[in-house]
Amino acid sequence: MTTTKLTLNLLEGSVYFNFTADAARNLQAEISQLMQKMKAVTQATGSGGKPTPQKPMEYRYTGDVFLEIFCNPNIYPSPFAAKVLITLRDERIRLSTEAELTRLIEDLSQYLEQVG
Repeated sequence: MTTTKLTLNLLEGSVYFNFTADAARNLQAEISQLMQKMKAVTQATGSGGKPTPQKPMEYRYTGDVFLEIFCNPNIYPSPFAAKVLITLRDERIRLSTEAELTRLIEDLSQYLEQVG
């Protein structure tokens, strides 16, 4: 299993780390499910109804580093406004920060194009 560096652009700055193509595809699938949940919340809110609370996305990856990405679809008015909480750590450092969901999607797509 080969690893290539994934670069995540954060609200201020960026971080890159070893990541596998399989893990990227799994994350992409998780984000796709999150987008469906956000659409359900938006549609219910837009039609004047009370949306059914949706479960948050909690993605975890363990490789050279531990990566956790969390997003609650119930608190954002649209996917374009959504942010994800990112925790990235190894034995020497821990980074906890936010990133825009749309930027994460772009970074992931770019990575998958790169690795084929």
